[in-house]
Parts: sequence; structure tokens; C-alpha cells
Amino acid sequence: MKRSPLRRHVETSHGVISVQDNQRPGTPLVMVHGNSSCGAVFGRQWQGSLADNLRLISLDLPGHGSSANALDPKRTYTLPGLASAVTEVLGSLGIDEAVLMGWSLGGHVAIEMIGLFPGLQGLIITGTPPIRRNGFAEGFLANPAKLPAAKRDLSADDIEAFARAMFGEPVEPFLRAAIVRSDGKFRERLFAAAKAGAGIDQREAVERMTVPIAVINGSRDPLVNLAYVDSVPFGRLWGGKCHRLAGEGHAPFWHSAPAYDALVADFMADLSGRLSRVA
Repeated sequence: MKRSPLRRHVETSHGVISVQDNQRPGTPLVMVHGNSSCGAVFGRQWQGSLADNLRLISLDLPGHGSSANALDPKRTYTLPGLASAVTEVLGSLGIDEAVLMGWSLGGHVAIEMIGLFPGLQGLIITGTPPIRRNGFAEGFLANPAKLPAAKRDLSADDIEAFARAMFGEPVEPFLRAAIVRSDGKFRERLFAAAKAGAGIDQREAVERMTVPIAVINGSRDPLVNLAYVDSVPFGRLWGGKCHRLAGEGHAPFWHSAPAYDALVADFMADLSGRLSRVA
């Protein structure tokens, strides 16, 4: 039976972070959203079969949604800073084991947590090419550092272009509102830090992974170089391949929620069986 998620605000050294948690038993699936978005993008996961059977947790990253802006933007608005913030949230909730599901930037945050969160049991990434430092040219069809995703101040046209590229058609009103709400310092600092080399080599990290990783993308993602993603020799690639949902763009978990959720459920079931055998 579906449980209504509890909304709480967690104090961290990065600022107050808004979290939703349905508090079901079992290893939680922690969902991390993309740049200038919010946890509401996972609304169809909350309303679907995953919420009937799994403990789901979603959060608004610092500077996004109902979370506070970062106390120290220079520290927090980087991949290591965001990974630290999510790890602190899990610690505050008493969670020592979890599966991370990251979309777009959220996938990069999840990869950054591989060596930071010892209880990582599995990883799901969507719209996230695991790139080397300064590897935008390999992983993306266009350099995101030159798009609205990296701009501090956004015009109305920027917001519309950003929303359509990230989410596809139709653009939900809440997504436009999330982009408007997001802290412009976040976008500016995130890409400046990446250019300076902040964070781990994400390609190397997934190549060396010892826990399973599921890669689920839309076949028509307008932002990600899917051929590059397919070429990455993931250490523990679930199913032996990168999964694609036909005809979908950068946010297949929204536009093809039942098909996406079925893959996630199968991945979680496989992990559960693996963990039971280890125990």
C-alpha cells in the first residue's frame, strides 16, 4: 500500500535541505534531481508502483526547490560539495545503506558519492555521461558550459530553452518555476569548479565500480552523447548493456514512467537477491 511521503527539513553544514521519505522498510532508493530542477521531477515515481514496494527518498539539492541556498556557495556548489550534502542527509536520516538514482546532474552527484558513501549498494544513472575531468566534448552533444545550464542569470528565452532541453514536451509548469527559483550562483559556480578540476574522474570511477550500475537513457536524448555512454567499460554494468527507452529524451522517467520504473524495479529486485545471498 502506498504511503504518503513525509516532508522534512534536514540541517546540514551546507544549509537546510528539504527531503521527502515514505519511510517504508528496506534499502531505500534515493533519487537525486538535475541542474536547476527539484525533487518534484520524480512525482511519477512517487505515484507509481515503485512507491508501493520500495522506500523512496527524494530531496531538493542546496539552492533548489524548498531547500535553502548554500551557506557557502563556493564550497557547496560543486560536485564534491553536493555529494557531501546528500551524504550528510543520509547520515541524519540514519541511513547506512542505499541505492542512488541520479538524473542528469544528479547522476554526476551520485557517481561522486561512490567513494564517499560506504553503504552504496547500487547506482542508477539517467542522462549522465560519466566523463573524465573537462571531458564535456566527449560526453555531451554540446558543451553545457556554454548553455543556459551554466549561466547565473537567465532570460525568459533561456528558461524556456533550458526547460525544453532538460524535460522535453510538454514542459510542466513546476519545472519552469523550479528553474526560476534555483540559485543562479549555483550554475555559475558549478561549471567554474568543474573547469578547475573539482571532483573525481567519473569515467575512471564507474570503470572501477564494484557494485552494480544500471544505465537507463532515452534514445533521443538531445544533450547526451549516447554512443560515448555505450562505449564506457562500466565495472558492473547491470544486464551487460546500457538500456534505452525508445523515442524518449533527457527525462524518460517522466514521459515513460511505467517502462522506466519496471527497469528500476527489476534492478532493485536483482540487488535484493544479491544482498540476500551475501548475507
